[in-house]
Amino acid sequence: MSASQPPNATMAAADVPTLLVKIFGKDRPGITAGLFDTLAAYSLDVVDIEQVVTRGRIVLCALVTQPAAGLEGDLRATVHSWADSMKMEAEIISGLGDNRPRGVGRSLVTVLGHPLTARSTARIAAQITDGGGNIDRIFRLAKYPVTAVEFAVSGTETESLRTALATEAAALGVDIAVVAAGLHRRAQRLVVMDVDSTLIQDEVIDLFAAHAGCEDKVAEVTEAAMRGETDFAQSLHARVELLAGLDASVVDKVRSQVRLTPGARTLIRTLKRLGYQVGVVSGGFTQVTDDLRDRLGLDFAQANTLEVRDGKLTGRVVGEIVDRAGKARLLRRFAAEAGVPLSQTVAIGDGANDLDMLNAAGMGVAFNAKPVVRQAAYTAVNVPFLDTVLYLLGISREEVEAADTVEG
Repeated sequence: MSASQPPNATMAAADVPTLLVKIFGKDRPGITAGLFDTLAAYSLDVVDIEQVVTRGRIVLCALVTQPAAGLEGDLRATVHSWADSMKMEAEIISGLGDNRPRGVGRSLVTVLGHPLTARSTARIAAQITDGGGNIDRIFRLAKYPVTAVEFAVSGTETESLRTALATEAAALGVDIAVVAAGLHRRAQRLVVMDVDSTLIQDEVIDLFAAHAGCEDKVAEVTEAAMRGETDFAQSLHARVELLAGLDASVVDKVRSQVRLTPGARTLIRTLKRLGYQVGVVSGGFTQVTDDLRDRLGLDFAQANTLEVRDGKLTGRVVGEIVDRAGKARLLRRFAAEAGVPLSQTVAIGDGANDLDMLNAAGMGVAFNAKPVVRQAAYTAVNVPFLDTVLYLLGISREEVEAADTVEG
């Protein structure tokens, strides 16, 4: 309500006679302009408009004020005649006022399916309704590499909806993220990722171990640490000790072996074009993360550093250890340096040592994570495409591709 409107203007509007004009049929250029050209002859005010096109079929709804006395019958006949000329169907419904006010509590529910089935969609919609929510709008964000749809929901609190849908997501095998609606969603301006098995497909320590011939021993310690069964710092020291004596030239070999996760470049490129800052924190090694920072144009990067003396790895790390608590601490530091409130950060990781970081961020995403992490994280993505995180931020596939086309 503008400052010039009287306090009762909104209430009075609820009593104003209105017409809901619905047009549906095969889509083609000029339908929207044609409908409103037809309505313009009756000097109507537009209260609301909704238009959806699905597989070449359009549904166009216009909520307009009632025409002057005695003209409604003529308007109805004219609209139906125009619709017939366009080989469209028309429906006109009389009523009062605007849409009913949305309930308190507004959330955005993003669903990722690979595929998204009718059964899953029915269960999700029922869970929203059972919790007292109303689905105000549904919009498809992407059709590949996963189907991603967004539900705008009102009438229920975000936290309770998130809890209910998390249980449903696990049972249905889909990924669901629930965030409070509002401007802050678009204002998230820092994304921080784990590296091993998140940004990249590999565990860097395993790549080093392969050159040292101790893959099995290192893998065993790594798995126990990622499951949260051992202290990370202790396991790090134990694994690095096995690398003692390796020639430092192995660093270049390991860098050449690192494989980015599918969608990683797209994720980072898109975020950067949107003005986000992007960083990585890793329980791995700066010898690799610094290279990734330079190659991908990252804003922040922090990891452990392998000690090198006389051209050999000593089997020790130097400097502050980046462990579970350290990752959360670095997220806060990066956010402060970026000038971004912690509530507007996104953290992505897969292991138990990422949990503090995921829980500290405004949105924590467990990416193809271990069970203990999936259960504790804000939301989970269980498809092998890192760029699907964009959909959780409300960024559609079409927007990603349009940015690529414009900026190369």
